[in-house]
Amino acid sequence: MPSFRELIHEALPLLEQAQIPQETAQVFLLELSQKESYDLYLHYEDEAPAELVEQYQAGMKRILKQEPMQYVLGYSWFYGYRFQVNENVLIPRPETEELVANILADLDEYFAEAKTIDAVDIGTGSGAIALSLAKEEPKIRMSATDISAEAVEVAKANAASLGVDVKFLVGDMAQPVIDAGMKVDLLICNPPYIPQEETLEASVKDYEPHVALFGGEDGLKFYRQVFAAAPQVLKDKAMMAFEIGWNQKAALLAEVRKTFGDVRAEVVKDINGKDRMLFVYFNL
Repeated sequence: MPSFRELIHEALPLLEQAQIPQETAQVFLLELSQKESYDLYLHYEDEAPAELVEQYQAGMKRILKQEPMQYVLGYSWFYGYRFQVNENVLIPRPETEELVANILADLDEYFAEAKTIDAVDIGTGSGAIALSLAKEEPKIRMSATDISAEAVEVAKANAASLGVDVKFLVGDMAQPVIDAGMKVDLLICNPPYIPQEETLEASVKDYEPHVALFGGEDGLKFYRQVFAAAPQVLKDKAMMAFEIGWNQKAALLAEVRKTFGDVRAEVVKDINGKDRMLFVYFNL
C-alpha cells in the first residue's frame, strides 16, 4: 500500500493537468482520514490503510472530472458546522459565512432586548445559513423555504444532525410564508444571482443545481420577487439581509429605492473587498 505522502504526490500532477488547485490532494486526504494536518505530517511516511487508499483513489477520479470535492465527500463545512450536501443543493460558500456573521452582529445591535426573533431564510438549500444562525442565536425562531422538495429533505437532515428546530416550507421563494400568514423580524435570502448568460467553471455548471445558480437575464429576478413580497411578511420593525453579486450594488440599491422609497439600505464588502451583502432596515 502507498504511504500518505505517496497518495498525495500521485494526485498532484493530475490535479495540475486538470487545472484544479493542488491543495485539493491534501484536503481530501485529511477529510477522508479524519486527521488534523499536524497528525498527517507525523504519519506522512506510514502505509495508508487499504480502505482509505481505495476511497481516496476512487474519489480523486471523480474530482479530476471536475466534480466538487464536497459532493464526493457528501458534506461541506460552514461556520464550523458540518452540512450534508448532494447534487440537489448548492455547496455553501466561504463568503456566505460573512453574511451570517454580519447578521448576528445586527441582531445584537437591533434585537438585544427581544425575547424571541422570528426569522425566515428564503431559498434555504442545505440550510447552512438558517441552521448556523439558529445554532449561534438561541432567541431565533427560524423558518426556511425552498422550491425544491429534495433540497428541503437535505436541510431537514442537517437540522436533525445539528439538533436545531426549524420549520421547513416547500414553495417558491416567499410564497409559503405568505400562505402561512407568518410575519418575521428578519428575512434572509441568498438567492440565485448569476445572470443567465454568464460563463461558469465546469465544476459549478456541470454539477451544482442550476435552479440555485441563475437569477434571470440580469441576475436580479429573485431579489425583485422578495422585495415585492416583503410588505406581506415583515413586521413593522424588521430587517432583510441578502448575499449579492460583486457587481450588483448600484442596480439593487435602485431596486430598493423603487420598491420601498427612502428606507435605510447598506451594502457591505466581503473580506476580499468585493460588494457582497445587502442589508435593508425598516424602522430600526
